[in-house]
Amino acid sequence: MLNRNFTKSDFVLNNENRYQLEFTVNEIGEGSNLTVERKKENGEYETIQAEISRLNDKIFINWSEPFDGRLIFEK
Repeated sequence: MLNRNFTKSDFVLNNENRYQLEFTVNEIGEGSNLTVERKKENGEYETIQAEISRLNDKIFINWSEPFDGRLIFEK
């Protein structure tokens, strides 16, 4: 399994007032078996049920507020 770390500053507020991360299929593959983990204050990660959507060759991860975390995926 591969992972891609991200920070709060990587999120962008979208038209629906939700914070969004954007990845391409080239970066993380087709998007199957994606796991989103949020980093807790103690440095450990917890798995969350983030909304994941696709459009063309883009994959979007949406959440109510930005957070530090990682995306785990198979390539």
